[in-house]
Amino acid sequence: MISSLRGAVLSASGGALVVEIGGVGLKVSVTPQLALTSPAGSVVQLHTTLIVREDDLSLFGFATADELVLFDLLRGVTGVGPKSALGVLGHLTPSQIASAVATEDDAAFRRVSGIGPKTAKLIVVQLTGKLDIRIQAPSVTATSSTAADVLVALVGLGWSERDAQAAIDDVLEDADASVSSAVPALLRAVLTRLGPAARTGASR
Repeated sequence: MISSLRGAVLSASGGALVVEIGGVGLKVSVTPQLALTSPAGSVVQLHTTLIVREDDLSLFGFATADELVLFDLLRGVTGVGPKSALGVLGHLTPSQIASAVATEDDAAFRRVSGIGPKTAKLIVVQLTGKLDIRIQAPSVTATSSTAADVLVALVGLGWSERDAQAAIDDVLEDADASVSSAVPALLRAVLTRLGPAARTGASR
């Protein structure tokens, strides 16, 4: 079982990365957000799971351990396969999934492409009581939760925690709610602030 990997991105397209490990390029299915923020030449560290079928070996990768845990839990729900589980994680953060389950908000899952009303209800029912306390624990504010997710993603992509946190703080000072409350929007804004030169992880 391949549980993690770290290497240079050879290519990124749609929902997949090709990551070079020991001279071998491994294709890893990821969320669109992760693919967007992992251009060719960047270095990624992913939490992974290998799904083995009779005619296929598929590797799925995530920026955080929480996402991997939720991916495996979602796949255990009746009617949810790997692609649908990845779709949920591409649409909702771990904290948003935990919140939707805790409040029995199946509408949050119905908004994910490929998840119908029946499956959405099953996700809520079958995940109730199964989420790790760490995932369920709410942040003080929606903004702090979003910032925490962005910080984890940036560190996983190679930036130092200090530089990543400084850039997040700078962006949040002037950001409106549409940016500060959404992981993809905040991540894009912070990446713009960091600039390509910061990808080495060196302190500014």
